[in-house]
Amino acid sequence: MQQTRETTSVLSDRELQVLELVAAGMTNEDIADTLEISKRTVDNHVSNVLRKTGTENRVALVLWALQWGKICINEVNCCSIHDRPPLGSH
Repeated sequence: MQQTRETTSVLSDRELQVLELVAAGMTNEDIADTLEISKRTVDNHVSNVLRKTGTENRVALVLWALQWGKICINEVNCCSIHDRPPLGSH
């Protein structure tokens, strides 16, 4: 799946919340506790985000989110860089 601007817009607000918490290093159980939802719901959100972004694991997902300006980590990469192609997409 090619990662485009359209891909970034199909994530729901809740999926973006889950993505931020994944990037913070939280487990699905921790995310469930934080958002006061079931772990199964978090599992589904993570699976949906991986599918929608075309990423295969949490590390690749966080890299994708950084490349598309969806998350900030310690105030790094907080600008939107949607017009720049993702790394490795030459």
